[in-house]
Amino acid sequence: MSRISISLPVPISLVAAAMLLALALAATPAVAQQMQFCAPRDTIIQKLTSQFKETRRSYGLQQSSGVYEVFASEAGTWTITMTSPSGMTCVLAVGEAWRDEKAAQLIEGDPA
Repeated sequence: MSRISISLPVPISLVAAAMLLALALAATPAVAQQMQFCAPRDTIIQKLTSQFKETRRSYGLQQSSGVYEVFASEAGTWTITMTSPSGMTCVLAVGEAWRDEKAAQLIEGDPA
């Protein structure tokens, strides 16, 4: 019986970009120590649009918690953020290989 192993390596550039974004957005030493990547929403959005060329692709409201947003670039990078009612935005996840399913369906001719 053969064993198949699939490994999805994270490109070093993506890891480095996430670390630089975290350092750039660390609002206070306490925030940095907690490894949270939070800053005022305008600061986060400016970094995502200018440095990573990401735009908001979708969003949703979680009752009493805040607004969750997905940003993505044409190059495939993506970021998920959460903005609290106080206006602070935290980066929850970053990645690559973003695919806009609705756009992909139109391109591929898939009616679903």
